[in-house]
Amino acid sequence: MEVAISAVTGELLSRFISFLMNKYRSSLSHAHSKEQKKMVERLQHLLMRAGTIVEEADARYITNSGMMTQLKKLSEAMYRGCRVLDTLRYGTLQDSGSFDEVSNDSSISCLYLAKRSRTTGKAVHLESHDALESLEIAVANMAEFVVLLGGCDRMSRRPYDVYLYTENFMFGRHAEKQKLLSFLLQHSDPHGDHAPAILPVIGGASVGKKTLVAHVCGDKRVHSRFSSILHLNGDSFMRILDNGRSMFGMVLVVITFSSDIGDDDWKKFHSFVITMGRGSKIIIISRLQSLARFGSVKPIFLTVLSYDELRYLFKTLVFGSVDPMQHPRLVEIADEYVKVLHSTQGSLVAINMFADVLRRNLNVQFWRGILERGLRMVKRNLSIYGVHPTILIE
Repeated sequence: MEVAISAVTGELLSRFISFLMNKYRSSLSHAHSKEQKKMVERLQHLLMRAGTIVEEADARYITNSGMMTQLKKLSEAMYRGCRVLDTLRYGTLQDSGSFDEVSNDSSISCLYLAKRSRTTGKAVHLESHDALESLEIAVANMAEFVVLLGGCDRMSRRPYDVYLYTENFMFGRHAEKQKLLSFLLQHSDPHGDHAPAILPVIGGASVGKKTLVAHVCGDKRVHSRFSSILHLNGDSFMRILDNGRSMFGMVLVVITFSSDIGDDDWKKFHSFVITMGRGSKIIIISRLQSLARFGSVKPIFLTVLSYDELRYLFKTLVFGSVDPMQHPRLVEIADEYVKVLHSTQGSLVAINMFADVLRRNLNVQFWRGILERGLRMVKRNLSIYGVHPTILIE
């Protein structure tokens, strides 16, 4: 008898707490729905303005370093705003899914969920306001930037270049691209010597160094400025001393180094390049920061994309032309992929590989299966070799 009474009491208590939880969630949702709707609308409006400015700036030749810094800050605020906007859009559905999974548990689980819901809701609310404020400030400070941007020359771009721009991973890197373009297009000091200007591009494995340089070298003005563009390997770059004596005019030399070189070899190479046409330039691409010592200008250091940039890129690639709002659960799983990729310094090659596989099958079970197999592989490598697989690959 006592057992039956205890079971009935427990069931009534569980249902009562569930009732209170539903009532609490309903009142909370009603109180914040109007404010959240306004925040979403404001974010969408600001993101549209920010995206317009970034896209227009990306199609101009910018030489002002201050404008490059402003562009970088605006793009960072824009990518963060996109993440927060997705959180506001899909957060309600994710919360309801979590609640359904534990609604039949004990009263302790319900109380835990109530506390977690309040904590998560406050965190999202604070971050949303912070991201909105940052984006508002960034956009408001772009008034002079937009005016100055009107005086910058426009790049000639074919209609399909915008598509290729993303597919070739020329994503982000707005300030770095403008700095590299400015270096290549600026005229040498007529009162200086004939020594070529040298710009090192330094960064970790697969962060987009070669892609950045290749994209800039494909610019119409760069092509018309240099009579030849040579791409050399660090292991055999000294062969130019024998095969490059017939080159005339301004030459752009791009050298990719996988290991350090001696100062004597570099002096021989540098002395030869001086004999080329005045205005010739050199770009050094490497993971080794020690090679920055050969630069005549401040190096471009490429780091791993920020979490918000990485998330934006991965979401763009993995969904393609499909509207992510039609697949909210996949958006949630995509965030898990991004967290794993970012925590392991995920390369652009890995991002593209995962996105290409997942894009072919927009199925929740398939996406989770690939993610779980990847995590098991990482765990197995850590137990056997003691290091992450990406370190072994490098």
